[in-house]
Amino acid sequence: MFVGHVREKEEATVNLPGAAGVTKQSLIGPAEGWAGWVMRQFTLAPGGFTPRHQHPWPHINYVVAGAGQLYLEAQEYQLEPGTIAYIPGGAEHQFLNTGTKALIFLCIVPEEGDK
Repeated sequence: MFVGHVREKEEATVNLPGAAGVTKQSLIGPAEGWAGWVMRQFTLAPGGFTPRHQHPWPHINYVVAGAGQLYLEAQEYQLEPGTIAYIPGGAEHQFLNTGTKALIFLCIVPEEGDK
């Protein structure tokens, strides 16, 4: 059992080639009792973006705040609060903040995806 608040979780800058203005917080995972999975929160500053990339694990996303765009397998989708997305393993994808405020989204991945 675990109850906490996002402000209690460490925020780390994502320092990957092709990323800019991105921070990540691991919210719930094995350390909180959820074996095998991790829920993270990503924050993209205005103009920020994740690298265009792919990996073998799937992930589930939920947009909490802001506006942006999801590039997924050569298609572009607009993001706003309440947008949900399932990205299968192996799919090329990228998140971009196209708004004037932070783009914040939750991302659930298998534990192997949070290394």
